[in-house]
Amino acid sequence: MKRRTFEVEAGATLSQTLVAELKETPAEVDRRVLAGAVYVDGRRVKDPRARLRAGSRVSVVLEAAGSSTAATRAPSSFTLEVLFEDREVLVVNKPPGLPAQPTPDGEESLLDLASRHLGRPAGLVHRLDRETSGVTVFGKSKAATSALAAAFREGRAKKEYVAVVGPGFPAQGVIDTPLQKDPSRSGRWRALDSGNGLTAVTRFERLTDGPTCQVRLVPETGRTHQLRAHLASLGFPIVGDTLYGGAPGARCLLHARRLEVDGKAWEAPMPADFPGS
Repeated sequence: MKRRTFEVEAGATLSQTLVAELKETPAEVDRRVLAGAVYVDGRRVKDPRARLRAGSRVSVVLEAAGSSTAATRAPSSFTLEVLFEDREVLVVNKPPGLPAQPTPDGEESLLDLASRHLGRPAGLVHRLDRETSGVTVFGKSKAATSALAAAFREGRAKKEYVAVVGPGFPAQGVIDTPLQKDPSRSGRWRALDSGNGLTAVTRFERLTDGPTCQVRLVPETGRTHQLRAHLASLGFPIVGDTLYGGAPGARCLLHARRLEVDGKAWEAPMPADFPGS
């Protein structure tokens, strides 16, 4: 990985500062910013228009995995499905297989598609796992993004998911087992009553029964991998979720069906790869 770090001498926008420092075109530096390759005072900044102050320390990842972070990406195989848009928010249906935000290797992301649609950086406030599909909301202005972020942080964003699991799933119930990182496998969480885990609560309801079951999931907390780890703790990992021991499948069959924020609700249609859809 190649990186350049420097101190800002005079206040300007991030894009203007990078053009002057790197001797690149505005388009090239904007691609670096949108790819998540620029950090200001240790924090990633993805808005080329962000104002910098004199004395700020900027770090730019110039190359990752042997490729320039300013390189033009190949045309995306994904299209943006807009569910709702007004002056403040953009709501889309994330397809499975697309990362929510730029990756270190410069892979296309949902944030890239949303930003391209708007013609400016979209405000990312929540993320779905790569294989998870469904409702995702972006802010269209700094004020809207801040308001959305506060709603998620304060628990005012209500989410509903649908997952596919094996047969015999209980009719309904609540899982309130705390979550902690699994020391035996990187990137995985486990649900345990013992230890100093993070409080996690999931309500569930079986929607269909048969060789596989569709289940409705309502997380009352927003922990990393909460739904995946909670279902695995019951002995019903999500079909296709190889990290948590799910039955073989083309992808982890988890879909964010509904999102409500401060009384406004949006729904995404069930994906075609779900049984019965």
